[in-house]
Amino acid sequence: MNLYPKAYFSSVLDITIQFLIKNKIKALVLDVDNTLIDKDRNLSEETIKWAKELRGQGTKMYILSNTNDKTKVEEVAKKLALPFEYFALKPLKKGFKRVQKAIQEKPEQIAVVGDQIFTDIIGGNRLHMFTILVDPISSKDYWYTAWKRPIENKIKRKIKNEMNLNLTK
Repeated sequence: MNLYPKAYFSSVLDITIQFLIKNKIKALVLDVDNTLIDKDRNLSEETIKWAKELRGQGTKMYILSNTNDKTKVEEVAKKLALPFEYFALKPLKKGFKRVQKAIQEKPEQIAVVGDQIFTDIIGGNRLHMFTILVDPISSKDYWYTAWKRPIENKIKRKIKNEMNLNLTK
């Protein structure tokens, strides 16, 4: 069980087309809660613009969310003009495999982007996809996520330290 992402950014907005090309990534699988929207369901104009620009440059995108609230995911998907899966049960492989089949790319050319190590990163790593951890948009979490944050924050500090060491070598 690999807890480490291949990359770590503050926000999805920091993921550029240059980064994707450099890492041979053709598709992004995006989480919703605290990755694209906050707890109050706010989706920024910057995120809408970012998704449109990457799609315009040929990047395939797909939303994969653990929420069982179809309406919430559907609203985000419509605003971003993306296909979606909800109630994915990440880190189980089933949802990731459905998305991979839909976008028809090799696992190593798909990046899973999310704010949670125990769902997004572990799930993507289990399928040998490129994993990108982002910081949560908001400090407000649902109860089923909040209990994991202190553990994840400890792991994130270690990841940041190790990534900084690798950058200076």
